[in-house]
Amino acid sequence: MARKAVIIGAGIAGLATALRLRQIGWEPMLIEQARARRTGGYVVAFFGRGYDAAERMDILPALRARHFGGVEMAYLKPDGRHRFTVPRRTVGTLLGERGLTLMRGDIEAALFEQVDGEVPITFGTTLTAVEQHANGVRVELDDGTAIEADLLVGADGLHSKVRDLVFGPEAGFRRDLGHVIAATTLDHLPDGAPERAFTTVTRIGHLFTIANLGPGRTAAFFTYGTPDPAAELAKGPRQALEPIYRDIPWAAPEVIRSLPADGVYFDSVSQIVADRWSEGRVVLVGDAAWCVTLFAGYGTSLAVAGAYELGTVLQRHPGDLPAALREWEAGLRPEAEERQAMGRRNSGSHAPASRLDLLKRDLPLRLSILPPVTRWLGNRLRMHHR
Repeated sequence: MARKAVIIGAGIAGLATALRLRQIGWEPMLIEQARARRTGGYVVAFFGRGYDAAERMDILPALRARHFGGVEMAYLKPDGRHRFTVPRRTVGTLLGERGLTLMRGDIEAALFEQVDGEVPITFGTTLTAVEQHANGVRVELDDGTAIEADLLVGADGLHSKVRDLVFGPEAGFRRDLGHVIAATTLDHLPDGAPERAFTTVTRIGHLFTIANLGPGRTAAFFTYGTPDPAAELAKGPRQALEPIYRDIPWAAPEVIRSLPADGVYFDSVSQIVADRWSEGRVVLVGDAAWCVTLFAGYGTSLAVAGAYELGTVLQRHPGDLPAALREWEAGLRPEAEERQAMGRRNSGSHAPASRLDLLKRDLPLRLSILPPVTRWLGNRLRMHHR
């Protein structure tokens, strides 16, 4: 009889886990609190361990079909005048042949296509209780459903309900980095923003980016430092962003005024630091376990890699779940912790707190157009993500 897994969260980590468990002969099912599958989202670089995992799970062709290719990185002054540009060719070289530029929603769509019709998905439903016993785990949902399974996977992100119920309150694991992020998709490209480019304006303490990957694929990204992220979040995105971005007249006011009532990702920049990712028959995957933050630039890749490798160890240890989960965590934890450390160091690049931070970010970017520097930076990136 096939083993059953309940996966809470139908984002990238949950969908990838469902696909991988299905591939090894398990019967996964997905539970998602949102009423429908999310689309859009911010732009991500997909590479390293995640790229390798996608190749092994045979979803790389679907991702490559959505890959945009090289993008230009344009840096503007607050009034929209040009500062400097990193050409498309240079950015492509830095990412390497085994790297993709994708909208986050593109990755979800590619994964969803693989599991749609193969894995049951229930939307608009929330986990309410978890009870483990010798032979399995019982999951209760807010619609009154109770499910018995061999494994419960928490793939429900930074604010994981699975983690809260099984491991303890979020406050015991969350490490705030003193920043807030807002991201949303746009229905048009603002005037003055080049196509096929990441266009960024930076002021001390905050940053604004328009990312365009072609027609119908534009996103806006804001990040800024604050001593009290919770107070900022309580205001809501429009009220929080307006006073912060008054000194960036180019495009930012227009985008902030047009922010939709929903569909905006608005949250603190926080990591999850946990001393274990599993408890009995419950395991956390993706941001629920190790959230490295957008500052690390590797969360999506690590989520897909984690899902693939979880299936691999479960297949290797079919009769010993604790051994499988120990091996899985031992293999992933060093890289997750390294990426978390990088995310903490990178806060100065995303929202420079001083002119020195701004200089430290801009100088390598300006020099990257020189072929020797391009090769050196590209080799460093590839060595780091081997």
